[in-house]
Amino acid sequence: MNSIYQNIIAAKAKNKKLLAVLIDPDKMILANVSGFISKVNQSIATHIFVGGSDVNEGLTETLVLEIKKHATLPVILFPGDVTQITDKADGILFLSLISGRNPDYLIGKHVEAISKLRDSNLEVISTGYLLIQNGKQTSVERVSQTKPIERDQVQQIVDTAKAGELLGMKLIYLEAGSGATHAIEPYIISEVKQELSIPLIVGGGIRTKTEIELAYKAGANLIVIGTAFETDETFFDHLRS
Repeated sequence: MNSIYQNIIAAKAKNKKLLAVLIDPDKMILANVSGFISKVNQSIATHIFVGGSDVNEGLTETLVLEIKKHATLPVILFPGDVTQITDKADGILFLSLISGRNPDYLIGKHVEAISKLRDSNLEVISTGYLLIQNGKQTSVERVSQTKPIERDQVQQIVDTAKAGELLGMKLIYLEAGSGATHAIEPYIISEVKQELSIPLIVGGGIRTKTEIELAYKAGANLIVIGTAFETDETFFDHLRS
């Protein structure tokens, strides 16, 4: 398989829109994976993300193995903890929660992860992760014990994203959180995008095709959809390839 990151860079250069489907191991029933992935394969999705903020140990690897039986897309770990790392996937977003100040999620968990990654064939992609306030407490906030950046603090969001790039992050991920009441506003995406030279991922609270299109127009290179699929699989019908 070609480098996941290089494919994202190439897509950015060509202004190609990328879409990831996020699957939470705690919410996906194994018996439903085949049918679900069949729909993903027929959609405009380009990547499959697997992970969650609080997942029981062992569930992630079991789910990844089942997904790989049916998927034609790269499977990338989006881990909330070291216990979710499995070398059965194709890659991993090595997330640093740069919107918060909990050292465990800035560097601590990453050090713990090295023993699992050292002999792994996973493609490791360093990613600056920003949690943006969405009106309610998210599982990311609860588990990481960090506060999101307020939506009206646009300059802080922009400066934090740029700091992540200058620290050497390969991707920046703006996240409203799982089950967010509303998506990140296009003007925030646009302001961040203007400062970055690396790809921008946007996720959380995106539930309609219109919101997807607005996020792309504002500058998102890769959009992540999770809750929309979890609550309404007919959403795939709007995303046929």
